[in-house]
Amino acid sequence: MKDLKNKNTKELVGQLAEKQVALRNFRFSVAGSNTRNVKEGRSLKKDIARILTSMNIKEEVKISSK
Repeated sequence: MKDLKNKNTKELVGQLAEKQVALRNFRFSVAGSNTRNVKEGRSLKKDIARILTSMNIKEEVKISSK
């Protein structure tokens, strides 16, 4: 979480897109029964939520500082 605070919005958007693609690929592999690590999906969803939360906090700070 600390490393997310230090990143700017563009880096967060890039990381978010990367995690979303990884989650999509994970879901397709689960549907095809190609994966064994089912906890990976849960951790990807948590990472996406953390990134979105960080982005929302940064947006609130921008709005409140105006």
